[in-house]
Amino acid sequence: MRTRLPPPQNRKLVTALDVGSSKISALIAEPGEDGSLRILGTGQRESRGVRSGFIADMEKAEGSIREAVEQAERIAGINIDDVFVGYSAGGVSSTVASVEVAIGGRRIEKGDIEALLGVGKESIEPDGKMVLHAMPAFYTLDGMTGVKQPVGLHADRMAVDIHVIAAEPSPVRNLDLCVRSAHLGVQAIVAAPVAAGKACLTEEERELGVALIELGAGVTNVSVFAGGMLVGLKSLPSGGIDITDDIASAFGTRRAEAERIKCFYGSAMTSPRDNHDMIDVNPLASAEEGVEPSRASRAQLIAVIRQRLEHLMGEIAAALKELGFSGPFGRQIVLTGGGSELKGMADYAQGVLGRAVRIGRPRLPGLPEAHSGPAFATLVGLAQFAASDELDIRAIGGTGSAVQKQDASGLFGRLISAFRSQY
Repeated sequence: MRTRLPPPQNRKLVTALDVGSSKISALIAEPGEDGSLRILGTGQRESRGVRSGFIADMEKAEGSIREAVEQAERIAGINIDDVFVGYSAGGVSSTVASVEVAIGGRRIEKGDIEALLGVGKESIEPDGKMVLHAMPAFYTLDGMTGVKQPVGLHADRMAVDIHVIAAEPSPVRNLDLCVRSAHLGVQAIVAAPVAAGKACLTEEERELGVALIELGAGVTNVSVFAGGMLVGLKSLPSGGIDITDDIASAFGTRRAEAERIKCFYGSAMTSPRDNHDMIDVNPLASAEEGVEPSRASRAQLIAVIRQRLEHLMGEIAAALKELGFSGPFGRQIVLTGGGSELKGMADYAQGVLGRAVRIGRPRLPGLPEAHSGPAFATLVGLAQFAASDELDIRAIGGTGSAVQKQDASGLFGRLISAFRSQY
């Protein structure tokens, strides 16, 4: 049972909870009137009962969640009741629902936008999945695409592309139940790419077109932003844990030892000294059993790491192609997540993918140094998402108006076309 602390007095607080495969972290913050966030407390615990982002053991996962939140509460000196939860498991899909209504040549008013989005709400077809987000991407007026604020403009017809992010319902329900079992309310379950994009992408990058690759422990999320919006994503069922397991298998050691070796000596890039640098590797058998540590060269370690990275980068390249991220508008990639902290990762990805690559770190003043690395991009982004006024059309009432459904494919391409037409 969580210890009850004094409740906040008339304070609007936001709490982010990132349930990952390697760690579970929490952050309590207070939004300011200017949109800034003042961090009050953070907590982190080893993830137990979570595999590849999915809840595999309800009791163990609930315990880790409770401990992480309690640590943040103790630091903040405040008890919280509700959290925004990040969903990083696979099975997330990204589709576009396009709807259009007649305006009749008059000026567009706020009520027209609400009516259009209400029609869009009715057009969402999750196909058996659970909708996490339904966000308007951009408007089209009489065939002119890329309009962000149509209010006040004249048009005969107005359309909107609604970006729908959905996931398999059972894993989402399991995550929701697990958090509630820790005596916490769930305000929203947020797709990890949405949160990570808020934390480590600049507004200009989101406008011009950028791919965000979140290298998590058990899942790698590839998402594409353009026109200021998230326009496509794909989840890959592999991550940093796979590299750790490869090292443990190759050198006959425990996972904890393999993780230590990866962090201290691992690299995605080779160097002339690798064959001369030797690493002591503790075996699976303990020292009490009379087994001495073995020795391996750094070159052997890097060879194991690069073999896994080659496979992962191949999957990432295929995902980027599938999402339409190519040509002159598909040149910038941002790597984030704990896997991006591997030494030389940005240089390696840049060489393999043939695009400019940088490491994305969360941008939030006052963030503790221990939580300022790429591994905490989703956590920080969750807090920023919670403090923002993101429009989700599911909160809008339907209208029953006539609707003409359009082809929902190629949103990224249409955004690029709209961008080109402005220059």
